[in-house]
Amino acid sequence: MKVIVQNNQIERAIKDLKKKLTKEGFFSEIKERRYYDKPSVAKKKKQAKAAKRRRKRMRKFPRAF
Repeated sequence: MKVIVQNNQIERAIKDLKKKLTKEGFFSEIKERRYYDKPSVAKKKKQAKAAKRRRKRMRKFPRAF
C-alpha cells in the first residue's frame, strides 16, 4: 500500500492512509484480535455479522433476493 505525499501535505497523506486502511478492514481486524474469543462465541459473532450484511443488502435491493 502506498500513499504519496505531495507538496509536504503530511496531514492529507495521513488522512488518505487512514481511509485506505479503513477500507481494507485493518482497524476492524485489530479490534477483533484484541481479545481471545472462544470458538462458540466467534461462530456466533460470524453469524451475526453475516445476518447484518444480509439485512443491509435487503435494504439496498429489496426484490433481488
